[in-house]
Amino acid sequence: MIVWINGAFGAGKTTTARELIDLVPNSTLFDAEVIGGALTHLLPPKRLAEVGDFQDLPIWRRLVIDTAAAMLAELGGTLVVPMTLLRQEYRDEIFGGLAARRIAVHHLLLAPAETILRARIAGREVPPDLPDGELRVRQWAYDHIEPYRAALASWLTADAHPVDTSALTPYETAVRIAEAVADGTVAPCDIVQTPEPAAETLAAGVLLFDERDRVLLVDPTYKPGWEFPGGVVEPGEAPARAGMREVAEETGIRLGEVPRLLVVDWEPPAPPGYGGLRLLFDGGRLASAEAGSLLLPGPELRACRFVTEQEAAALLPPVRYERLRWALRARERGAALYLEAGVPLG
Repeated sequence: MIVWINGAFGAGKTTTARELIDLVPNSTLFDAEVIGGALTHLLPPKRLAEVGDFQDLPIWRRLVIDTAAAMLAELGGTLVVPMTLLRQEYRDEIFGGLAARRIAVHHLLLAPAETILRARIAGREVPPDLPDGELRVRQWAYDHIEPYRAALASWLTADAHPVDTSALTPYETAVRIAEAVADGTVAPCDIVQTPEPAAETLAAGVLLFDERDRVLLVDPTYKPGWEFPGGVVEPGEAPARAGMREVAEETGIRLGEVPRLLVVDWEPPAPPGYGGLRLLFDGGRLASAEAGSLLLPGPELRACRFVTEQEAAALLPPVRYERLRWALRARERGAALYLEAGVPLG
C-alpha cells in the first residue's frame, strides 16, 4: 500500500515521512521530487520551459505511478510518499493509475494553521549553493499558499484525512499517521479500480441526450478528461449490453431498449496504450425527470453535464471529439459509420 502525505509546500511532509518509515514496518520513502530532477536530464529544455511545474508534465505523473508500482513490486510493504497534490485531476490520474494496479492509497493531509505554515516557511533552510535559493525555496512555498487554500475549499479536505500539525512535532505527526492507518481511521481512497489493459480492448460508449439534444459527458475520477458513459466490454458480453450496463452503473439510468449503433472507431495503439475498437451507441433522448435524476456513484464519476457539440470540443480529447462529431452525423443520417482514429472510411 501507499501512504500519501499531502499538504502545502513547507508543511513538513518530507520530515514527517522520514519519521514515519521508522514507525511502519517494512516501509520505504519515495520522494517523487526525484522524478522531476531526472526529467531535467531526459527532456529537451524547450519542453521543460513550457511548464512552470513538473506536475504539469504528463510524463511526470505517469513516471510517479510506474515508479511507485515498480518499487512496491521490488520491495513490498508500504511506500510513504510525501508529495503536494493541489489539482484534483492530477490526484485522480495518479491515484487512479495506482488503483488500476491494485495498490491501495491512504491519503493524509498535513494541515497546520496558516500562521504556523508561514512561520515554518520563513524558517526553512536554504542551501547556500542553490542558485536563487531564496526564490526557489521560500517564495515558491509562499506563492502556493493561495492554490492550497483553493484546494482546501473545493476538494482536498473531503478527499484526504486532515491532521492538524500546528502543535505537533514531525515525530508526533508521524505517530498519529501510523496509528490512523493501522486502526482503519484512514481507509484506502475510494476510487474505482480499472485494470490497465494488456492488449487491445473493445469499449462501448452510449450517447444520451436531453430534451435540447445536448449530449451527456461524464468526468471519471480514475482517468483525466471527459468521456461518454460506457466502458470496456467484458469477455463474453455483447457490446451494446455492455454499454447499457455501464450507463446503469455510472448514471443510474436503465435503458429499456438496446441502443442503436452509431460508429465503430478503430483506435490505433499509442504506447503505453494498446488501442482497439471503440463503439458508440445512441441511447436516445431522456425525459426531463430522467435527466434531472442522474446519479453520481462517487468512486467512478466526479461530475456530469449535458453539452452542445461545440462545448464538447473544448472538453474532449481531439480523437474522442471526432468520434462524437461523426456519431452525431450518423445519428442525423440514420446510418452507422466506420472510422479509423476518428476519420470515416468507406
